[in-house]
Formats: sequence, structure tokens, C-alpha cells
Amino acid sequence: MNEVPELYSDILYLLDRYGGAYLSGVRNTLVLALTATFIGCLIGFLCGVLQTIPCAKTDNPVKRFFLALLRVVIRAYVEIFRGTPMVLQAVFIYYGLPYITGGQVKFSNVWVAALLVVSINTGAYMAESVRGGIISIDPGQTEGAKAIGMTHVQTMTNVILPQAFRNIIPQIGNNFIINIKDTSVMFIISFTEFFAAHRAAVGATYKYFPSAVIEMVGYLCMTLIASFLLRWLERRMDGADSYELVADDQLVMAAGTYNHPDKGTPFDERSKEYREQARQELKYGRTRGDR
Repeated sequence: MNEVPELYSDILYLLDRYGGAYLSGVRNTLVLALTATFIGCLIGFLCGVLQTIPCAKTDNPVKRFFLALLRVVIRAYVEIFRGTPMVLQAVFIYYGLPYITGGQVKFSNVWVAALLVVSINTGAYMAESVRGGIISIDPGQTEGAKAIGMTHVQTMTNVILPQAFRNIIPQIGNNFIINIKDTSVMFIISFTEFFAAHRAAVGATYKYFPSAVIEMVGYLCMTLIASFLLRWLERRMDGADSYELVADDQLVMAAGTYNHPDKGTPFDERSKEYREQARQELKYGRTRGDR
């Protein structure tokens, strides 16, 4: 059973020799994942809102054509970037664009290329999440907003999107956690993230498994912390759950509180003489002069 002490010794050796590279990779991974998730959410919100713009048969034909074309473009974007691996998207954008354009379009900064790839990929997933969050809101709220004279933009910004945002927070968190892990494919364009530090350490020492253990623990710590923070944000947006129900309000007439006039109620402000008159009318009926 010398494997465990040997593994522990190899891990300490790698941390001592390549600890700075691992920490630098963690920092680059978190910065890329956080920034790309934010930009991807903006792209997703834009695409999701554009897909839900109402279009009736009575609208202007130009508007209908433009919205139909816009939805086709967004649908093609979503299907292409959801249906292909991120590693191939990185290869196409970083290496393919210079090849196709004869070097006219190329990236001098690998950060820009990595950020573009992860952001566009995240935006494709968020577009469908936002669209689903918008259509999940009760249509009656949209109708009510229109009834009081609100435009579509005002309805979306003040009524629909705040509720939809709360509904899609879990999906935003999922995309952020996925991006923390999926940035590992950016080594294909020589981006020095956490997995690239692992590859460099393995290439120099051939200690593949000990370095993989460091990588696994590092990714697990990042995702667990991200999950904890996102759960905390969800609880904050839900608001406080400590409230008191008003069981007895003398100013409110609740169902089931009405009693016969002869008995009176806490809500009855009429005089005793009126209650007596009502009792006599119920017993003998009204006189001709009162009718």
C-alpha cells in the first residue's frame, strides 16, 4: 500500500513546482467563465426578447417579413452553436476565419478569441432559456399591461422580464458552472487556463494522475463555491419568508361574517332602532306606506 503515500508525495511535488501555474490557470478560468457568462446572458436576453415580439396577421407586411427573417437568423444561430462542440467552434473561429479570409480576419490576442467563443456558445443556450422564461409568465399579465396603456417595451421591461429573470436564474447558474468546466477546451487555441496548466505539468513530469487529482479537486472547489453563491442569490431574490397573516381586521368585511340584523355584528354601524325595524319587517312585512 505504498501508492497513497507516493500519490501524496507527487501531489506535493507538483504543487511546489507548478503551484503558481495552477493558480494562474484557476484565475484565468474564473475570469473567462464569469465574463463570458455575463456577455452570453446579454446575447441570450436580446435573442429571447426578439423571438417573443408579437406579430399578428394584421400588422404591416414589412414588419412581419423583418420579424420572420430575424427569427430564422436567431434560430439558425441557436441550432448551430448548440449542436456543435465548443472545441470545434474554437478551432473554426481562431484558425478557420484566418484561413477562409486569407489572413484578413485573425486574432492577435487569444483572450479575445476565447471570450468570443465561450460568449457566443453561452448566448445560444441562454436564448432558449430566456424565451422559455418569458413565455412561462401568465399571458394575463401582458394583457393587463396593455389594458392600462403600456407599450410592448414597457411591458417587457417592467412586468415580464423581472419575473422571467427570477425564473431563469438557475439556468444562468448552470451555464456559469458549465463554462468553468468547458473552458478546458480552450487549450486548443493555446489559452492558458487551468487545464492547460495541467497539460504543461504533465508534459514536463509525466505525472499524469497526480496532476489530474489536483485538477479534479480544483474544478470541484470552483463549482461548489459557484453553486453556493447562486443558491444564496436565489434566496435573496425570493425575499423574507417571515410574515404574519392578518386574521382579524375590523375594517374589512370578509366572507361569512354577515349575521342576522337582530344579532348584530362587529361591522354593523347601524342603530339599535334600525335593527328593530328590520326585525319587524322580516316578521310582519312592510306597511303600504313604506313600500
